[in-house]
Amino acid sequence: MERLNDKKAIITGAAQGLGAALFERLAREGCDVVGWDINREVIEGTARQVAEATGRRTAAGVVDVTDAAAVRAALDDAVEILGGLDIMVCNAGILISGDSIEFDAAKWRKVIDVDLVGYFLTAREAARVMLPQGKGSIVQVNSKSGKKGSFKNSAYAAAKFGGIGLTQSLALEYAEQGVRVNAVCPGNLLDSPLWVNSLFKQYAANQGISEAEVRQKYIDQVPMKRSCQYEDIANVVVFLASDDSSYMTGQAINVTGGQEMR
Repeated sequence: MERLNDKKAIITGAAQGLGAALFERLAREGCDVVGWDINREVIEGTARQVAEATGRRTAAGVVDVTDAAAVRAALDDAVEILGGLDIMVCNAGILISGDSIEFDAAKWRKVIDVDLVGYFLTAREAARVMLPQGKGSIVQVNSKSGKKGSFKNSAYAAAKFGGIGLTQSLALEYAEQGVRVNAVCPGNLLDSPLWVNSLFKQYAANQGISEAEVRQKYIDQVPMKRSCQYEDIANVVVFLASDDSSYMTGQAINVTGGQEMR
């Protein structure tokens, strides 16, 4: 069943990994979708692949979510392509970890700029279109690190804690006008390219253990004893984007296998 039949959606950070998986899932649920990313070649390829796989209308936008003017212009372009906007999935984000004493301040600010300021800019531009029509769903892909501090991950956790505060604040601001704002807080996607190509190496270096030991450490922390998968997150994103969650706003839903319950 297509739960989002003929809805119009934008997703940020959509070129690869979780973003690409959500791009395809939204289309399979019946959406026409515009995907944004900073990597032109990859996002254009992903948009073509999703269109071919699902038969839905897709398009790609090269957008830096930290650039307010660029976000506004890109959103207007996407609305023209789609013929409206019902769903905004704010997925774009980066993660840079490190010892707080040695952490480069510019890199710390970059994480905040992409993960928090970028969310704000994309959410408010979506709301600019949704509020006059009296409906719409904005979904942020947050993290379990938005609920609990993360070892040597001060910038990322700060951005994600801030993201939940922003989610709640925008939800209050838009509630009476029919625009809902919620967040999804995934657990660790240990099989994703981000972890396999980057995070295992970063965390092994930070913690003085092997990459295999890092993986086992994070599996052991999960009561359900498995890694979070793209589909686990997509299921909740689709729910929050759909009318099935019409009485929910300002929520940050854990998808962590029981690792986080607050």
